[in-house]
Amino acid sequence: MADLAAIRAHYGIDGLLEGEVPATPVELFALWFDQALAAAGAGLLHEPNAMVVSTVDTEGRPSSRTVLLKGYDERGFVFFTNYDSQKARELAANPNIALLFPWHPMARQVIVTGTATRVAREETVAYFRSRPHGSQLGAWASAQSSVIGAREELDRAYADLAARYPEGEQVPAPPHWGGFRVEPRSVEFWQGRANRLHDRLRYARAEAGAATGWAVERLSP
Repeated sequence: MADLAAIRAHYGIDGLLEGEVPATPVELFALWFDQALAAAGAGLLHEPNAMVVSTVDTEGRPSSRTVLLKGYDERGFVFFTNYDSQKARELAANPNIALLFPWHPMARQVIVTGTATRVAREETVAYFRSRPHGSQLGAWASAQSSVIGAREELDRAYADLAARYPEGEQVPAPPHWGGFRVEPRSVEFWQGRANRLHDRLRYARAEAGAATGWAVERLSP
């Protein structure tokens, strides 16, 4: 068995300083995301838009899964899913959510905490029409998070849909499928540093009734 206690990475010296970051988290995220895209283009990082999405059920039990980010701006971070899935059901009962971007090859993480709301239907339809034909069929074929008897059931459902909507024919957006926008309350940027003295800067949104904007806080590693 591997000695887990002996497994460690040694991080570089590039830092993250309060006086050098922009005023809003979306600006810094855009900068880091562009750098993550460049790392992916160089073969150093796989799927930079992959993020771990964490939700909780009505009994406070957490669950996590990897989902792809499909958009972001000053309003928040957007992903799409089946509205009957476990994550969507949990968000319907409790909209609190956390996102984690694990850019390990760059010794970076971004952690977003906030609340999730459904995007407008027209935004869902516009994104759905941009998806590859096979992905559109897959959204109909899969009753996400439900128990199925065998893989063949899924393949058969897909084949039936492929016959009904052949390549080149428009597939309607499923009514049970759509987007969520995560409005952040806080966004933490984590930069690995030497000797485990990592840089952690957290943008915290001002409370209602207080000054507007974001406060930047340094967290001890």
